[in-house]
Amino acid sequence: MPLTPTETRALLNQLGHRPKRFLGQNFLVDGNIVRKSLELGGVAAGDVVVEVGPGLGTLTGALVAAGAEVWAVEKDRVLHQHLAHALQPEFPGRLHLIEGDAVDCPLAGLPEAKAASGYKIIANLPYAISTPWMDAVLSGPLPSRMVLMLQREAAARYTARSGTKDFGAISIFLQAAFDIRPGFRVAASCFHPRPEVDSCLQVFERKPTPFRFQPAVKALVRLCFQQRRKQMGAVLRQRLDSGAGASWSASLAGAGFGPQSRAEDIPVALWQKLAVNQYGATAV
Repeated sequence: MPLTPTETRALLNQLGHRPKRFLGQNFLVDGNIVRKSLELGGVAAGDVVVEVGPGLGTLTGALVAAGAEVWAVEKDRVLHQHLAHALQPEFPGRLHLIEGDAVDCPLAGLPEAKAASGYKIIANLPYAISTPWMDAVLSGPLPSRMVLMLQREAAARYTARSGTKDFGAISIFLQAAFDIRPGFRVAASCFHPRPEVDSCLQVFERKPTPFRFQPAVKALVRLCFQQRRKQMGAVLRQRLDSGAGASWSASLAGAGFGPQSRAEDIPVALWQKLAVNQYGATAV
């Protein structure tokens, strides 16, 4: 059973641990949200699941109890040691736990060959690492599904559409590979300590034919958004050779976007077309 608020506070006191804001340590204390996460993830016995920041093991325990094989990465040494002694021995061979930074170990040590055969990610994602971690996940074998607890600001960036202020490079890379379902608002009272921002539970389903951007294109897309008020014509002249720049400009013009258009105006499908024009197909 998930830890209640009282049990969470008592366990933290027992461990002599104060939640660290810089690590995004807001511990989930609502069993309904834990169950909802497993339901949205379609977690079944035998599933391989990656978890980021398991904390006190509230979600972790529910995942392994459902029969999943869990690979989890925890940066906080005290919490890692607690899980290693209190939870891991109960599930030998099914709970794989490492201490480390999730940006460096985005799949928590899950071997690439095993990841390639299919896995899911279910996690309460710390805001500070959300975008670099997501970019790392998008660079390797893609999960079939992700169920992520996100701060509202991160969710807004991931789900933003072209023509809006939240639309950016990570929106493009993520939406090219995943279909994103409407999110579920999660109240601050579901966490200890209560966060000062709103959260939501977001589901990402891998597309039947996901698209992955080449590193060189990703770098250019990021540059376009770093100078998001700059017109695309000027950016392309500065950053691409004459042949590639002419090709991109022609594709933009053919879709109704002249040299005065800006990066945030260009939809995901057109960014994919631009990438294919320069480097060929990159569906994965």
